Amino acid sequence: MIERRTLIGGGMALAVLGAARAEAMLIEQPMYGLIGKIVATPGQRDALLSILLEGTAAMPGCLAYVVARDAADENAIWVTEVWESEASHRASLELPAVRDAIARGRPMIAGFESIATTVPLGGVGLPLV
Repeated sequence: MIERRTLIGGGMALAVLGAARAEAMLIEQPMYGLIGKIVATPGQRDALLSILLEGTAAMPGCLAYVVARDAADENAIWVTEVWESEASHRASLELPAVRDAIARGRPMIAGFESIATTVPLGGVGLPLV
């Protein structure tokens, strides 16, 4: 039978090791996230949504890419991205499919209301640091 003291000590050791591992991973190369609100020109939201959703599977280093309609604004779109690193996000901007999507979508964008850069730590479908 394991003594309570041994069990608690072992649990604390695992917690410390887990925290140290997470801290080391954040120092080495943190994940990179973006959350942005795009406002489409009136009547162009659905066309812009289609462009944003095309070819999103072929972006190396992209862990999550979510495109959503704003529930209250008929012209607004939210895009949430999680990348292995900021470098993988920058590299994606050079992909021919991404460059084409940007060129086709740009005339349909009235503006950007909100852009936030984040440091994701994990979640459903994402690796935990």
